Amino acid sequence: MEHVEDSKCCEHNHAHSHSHSANRQKRKIVSIVVAIFLTVVCAFFGHYLHLSVGQRFWLYLVPYLIAGQDTLREAIKDCINGNALDEHFLMTIATLGSLMIGFLPGAESQEIEAISVMIFFQIGGVFESYAEKRSNDAIEHLLNLRPEKVNVIRKGKRIAVAPDQVLVGEIIWVSPGEKIALDGVILEGRSSLNTSALTGESLPYDVAEGDEVLSGYVNLSGDLKIQTTKTMGESTVTKIIQLIKESENKKSQRETFITRFARIYTPIVVCSAVLLAMVPPFFSTGGYMEAFSSWLYRALMFLVVSCPCALVISVPLTFFGGIGAASRKGILVKGGRYLDMLSKVKTVVFDKTGTLTTGEFAVTKVHSVFGDEENLLRYVANAEQHTSHPIGHALRNAYKGMDLDGVSETEEMAGEGIRARIEDHIVCVGNARMMKSCGVANVPEADPTATTIHVAIDGVYAGYVIISDKIKGDSSETIKRLREERISSVMLTGDKDDVARNVSRRLQMNEYYAELLPVDKVFHIEQIMKRTPRGYSVAFVGDGINDAPVLARADIGIAMGGVGSDAAIEAADVVLMDDQPSKVVEAICLARQTISTANQNIVFAIGVKILVLILSAFGLSNMFMAVFADVGVTVIAVLNALRLLNK
Repeated sequence: MEHVEDSKCCEHNHAHSHSHSANRQKRKIVSIVVAIFLTVVCAFFGHYLHLSVGQRFWLYLVPYLIAGQDTLREAIKDCINGNALDEHFLMTIATLGSLMIGFLPGAESQEIEAISVMIFFQIGGVFESYAEKRSNDAIEHLLNLRPEKVNVIRKGKRIAVAPDQVLVGEIIWVSPGEKIALDGVILEGRSSLNTSALTGESLPYDVAEGDEVLSGYVNLSGDLKIQTTKTMGESTVTKIIQLIKESENKKSQRETFITRFARIYTPIVVCSAVLLAMVPPFFSTGGYMEAFSSWLYRALMFLVVSCPCALVISVPLTFFGGIGAASRKGILVKGGRYLDMLSKVKTVVFDKTGTLTTGEFAVTKVHSVFGDEENLLRYVANAEQHTSHPIGHALRNAYKGMDLDGVSETEEMAGEGIRARIEDHIVCVGNARMMKSCGVANVPEADPTATTIHVAIDGVYAGYVIISDKIKGDSSETIKRLREERISSVMLTGDKDDVARNVSRRLQMNEYYAELLPVDKVFHIEQIMKRTPRGYSVAFVGDGINDAPVLARADIGIAMGGVGSDAAIEAADVVLMDDQPSKVVEAICLARQTISTANQNIVFAIGVKILVLILSAFGLSNMFMAVFADVGVTVIAVLNALRLLNK
């Protein structure tokens, strides 16, 4: 019961947080628009009314406070918390200096400059907020692996109760089509289970008495009596949900560039401005106070020029442009920080089914003991004509000319196969256990890396059909391009070792790990992350619900959006809309281009700033230089950032 309440509480908190963030974003945009409008109005009245410095200060203070309310609030909060030297503090002292510089003798008023800097900073914040917005709400609802009710046998009767009310050792009844709510062991019955929710594999898993089953599996055929071995709170599904949340918390929350930059830049600028105002007057031939006024003006100009407006707007816009360019290619990136992480990928870890392979089974080989493969396939396809099993679907697709009138007395044997009468022949189609039931003693092992469907006609072994998952057309090219980029490739799968080895060998991957559950995948991804050199990242590419925990845990999670589950898409940082593995390489290359563009803007902006700051310190700069160092550099950096949209 506690877990159910926690889940509801979590969903409520997610919704509240999302609503609060959206409202704050709207308020920022309104503040920017109002501040721009009032600044234009103030400039009009200030020009025609010939106001004094004091009157201009109080007039422009209104749009300044509207534009800079968030920045001022954060600066005050940071000062109280002892973390003053950040970008908010730098913006505050630079703009306040610009706002009040007109009070000094012989100085020109710079109120519009102060407001413009605040507006630019707010616009940069809006871009950054949109670019890094995550959509990980309601994970509990999207997973939806736990049924609301479970049939438990008590006093000889089946009664429906909530899963959290079932105790360890009780017996639950699971009918075909129902989800298994709790981990346990089968006491009675045989069936095929859809395990894709946990293993990611489309091929059903045959079970019988004594086999262990996990919550999240779906019963496909026969009725099952299962003795529970864990409560709902300890079940596999609950652990997966908890694992997703814990993995989200473990993922490093990278700081924005401007925050990291400001920690170094701000104290240098502030100390330099203080020294510039205080020290030179001591060496003046006139009085200290007379010289102090002149040097204070230079110090304030120094602060105005030092304001990193170009970085504040161009760096988030560069990431925003990179995200926009990626979206045109069908690559949805959930935030600028993930472009940064993508550009540093050293290892790409892939899920197999649905990622490197299509997840759709097809007939790859037909072998007839009597040499008539076409007739063997005809018997098999007709026997499977009414089943909803994925294997039956693949067999029907392989043979198009079914004679529907020739089939009678079809019987589906849970966990084994199908027995049918076709043209007065008893045809058995299924696994090795089915062949033994039909009296066939020696069943050949055809291909351990694929699924083998054996066929017996009138008790005589007739041959087999091999079905395997198809490798996607661009999977091989993807691994090849990763090697060219000096990025290693690893495969994690819940499939059998033989199958995994075959796929890994055909694609020439660096490593593979097979027969894994979600918990195992998280363990392996953490081991890969530990051995990755510092400064590099690990990406995981997956598509199913079972991949959600490892998608959340990896440095960068990439989900196949076209066929991927909602949970995988929510847990991922990047979503590929058309399920082409080659888009992984495109995303990495585009991310590297984005970071390169951001670095160009940073070097250009800082270089021009340093040059004008040096000139300002010696009184050699003018307002044109200051405006170019601020607005001009910003425009150039923004235009450079927008080039990414044409990629």
